[in-house]
This record gives sequence, C-alpha cells and structure tokens, in this order.
Amino acid sequence: MQFFPAALQNLADQFARLPGIGGKTAQRLAFYVLSLPMEEAQEFAQAIVQAKQEVHTCPRCQNLTDRELCPICDDDTRDQSIICVVAEPKDVIAMERSREFRGVYHVLHGVISPLNHVTQDDIRIKELLQRVGAGNVREVIMATNPDTEGEATAMYISRLLRPMEVKVTRLAYGVPVGSQLEYADEVTLSRALEGRQEM
Repeated sequence: MQFFPAALQNLADQFARLPGIGGKTAQRLAFYVLSLPMEEAQEFAQAIVQAKQEVHTCPRCQNLTDRELCPICDDDTRDQSIICVVAEPKDVIAMERSREFRGVYHVLHGVISPLNHVTQDDIRIKELLQRVGAGNVREVIMATNPDTEGEATAMYISRLLRPMEVKVTRLAYGVPVGSQLEYADEVTLSRALEGRQEM
C-alpha cells in the first residue's frame, strides 16, 4: 500500500540517495520542500541545476570551479612549485583554513580502495603525474587522510613520483589517525604542515 503520492515518494527517494541521509530524514526533507512556497522551491531546484551546469573541475588541479582555472591556480602569489595532494575538494577548504600553505593543490577525487572497487585508474593520479612531469615542481606534499586507504594511496603515488626526482613529503601526524581532514582544526593542520616528512 502506497502511503504518499508518487511524486512525493519520488522526491523522498531522491533525497535518500544523498550520502548520510536515511529514509526518515529523506521524508522530512521531502515534506519540507513540499511546504516551501513555489518561488522558493523553484529557486532550490534552479540552484541544483545551475551548480551542475556551471561547476566543473579545474583543468590544472582538478579542484571544483566555475571559471577557466580555479582561483588558487590563477593566483600569481601562490608557489606553483609545491603541490599539496588531497583526496577531495572539501580537503582544499580544510587546508586553506589553516592559512599556512601558499602552494597549489591537486585533487584526486577519491582514494584507492579495493573494498569499494576504486582503483588507481578511477582517481586523478595520471593528471598529477603529467603536472609533475612537465617540470617546475620541487615538492609534492601527500595530504590524504591518515587512514588505511589514504596511506595506501600516498604510498602508491610516492612510488610513482620517485623516478621523477621530486621531493615527496607526507603531512606529519598532527592529524589524528582515522580522522578526516575536513574535521581537523586550524592549529592541528598548521602543525601537520610544519612537521611533514619526506617519504
């Protein structure tokens, strides 16, 4: 027996597809959207469509942007010879909050995770190798999360970079093992950057 109109159930099902949203939360969100005035509901829907149409990856660092290059790659005051490798775009935001790093980034869009069927070919390693291979890079900082997948990804990339004669460092363990970069505070990230070690 169907308790809700099909359109309402479909909306709840769409919310339930979002990460971290269970069935009950999806229903609450669907009811909330349904209670919005038509103008606000259209603004909400348009914001989703606009983000999908305008946001893309930066061709240089793979971070999200709505411009030709992201603001960090386009900033002449940043040190282009130091690349900080992170797993996700939200990690760039976490690193920038520390206000300590003045280099540039490379976003992998994931980490190697055999259990989740994510291989090295599924993330943006090839683009990183092309950037380093083009020259002018003196250091690559591995800033993936200090968990099993993050460590495996960092080690894999460091082995690929070794023949390119570039210094490869890893964030120091000011960031607790098993945590996520996005939840680390500015002081912890600053200490992690200062204490990074060569791999």
